[in-house]
Amino acid sequence: MFIGCDRVTKDLAKEHLKNKPSVSYLGNTIHLIYAENTGAALNLGDNLSKAASFWLLSILPLAFLIALSVYAIRQTREMSVMKLFSFALVIAGGTGNIIDRLLFDRHVTDFMLVDVHGVHTGIFNFADVCVTAGAIGLMIFHRDKKINKEIPV
Repeated sequence: MFIGCDRVTKDLAKEHLKNKPSVSYLGNTIHLIYAENTGAALNLGDNLSKAASFWLLSILPLAFLIALSVYAIRQTREMSVMKLFSFALVIAGGTGNIIDRLLFDRHVTDFMLVDVHGVHTGIFNFADVCVTAGAIGLMIFHRDKKINKEIPV
């Protein structure tokens, strides 16, 4: 579901924002602006060669997401629902951006920016929101264990 939402929002950004001026909402707090990012967060690694970018920003994160998925699946019975949901967000968001990198020659579509009183984020996308929310969830729920209470009969 989250990967699908990421794909749809990126396609909408390409259709409605590419080669057009940015659009602002909520008193210039939220900006929709089209950008293509070939680096990691905040364009870090943007100047890597295609080969280095492929391995460092596509294959290595893909291997990490596969390992994270295997871990989450194996630990499902011991995890709280919120911790499992947090893992799912990180995995879905990471997968969404890797799909972009593999399908669109290393380019990830970004289109949102938040600016609060002159302090602003970098330009990001729905997948980034998933990864960030999942990481915050994992920090909050890192000690949570599923409670296995037997129901008296």
